[in-house]
Amino acid sequence: MTIQNKRIIASILFVLISFVCVAQIPESGPPPPGPPPPKGFPIDGGLLYGMAFALFYGVKKLLFKRSH
Repeated sequence: MTIQNKRIIASILFVLISFVCVAQIPESGPPPPGPPPPKGFPIDGGLLYGMAFALFYGVKKLLFKRSH
């Protein structure tokens, strides 16, 4: 493919993309806000306890492995 053909294809694509962008008609104002998210299962406290347990368990394994 020659440089001339590449330029022609690039120009055609640029014009087509310009037409698509111009065809976008903005709405009158921002869209309405969506519904609030559903209430989920809180993991804040459980996550903290899980991390503390994992840290304790890892230290225990390291100390137990070093002693034997």
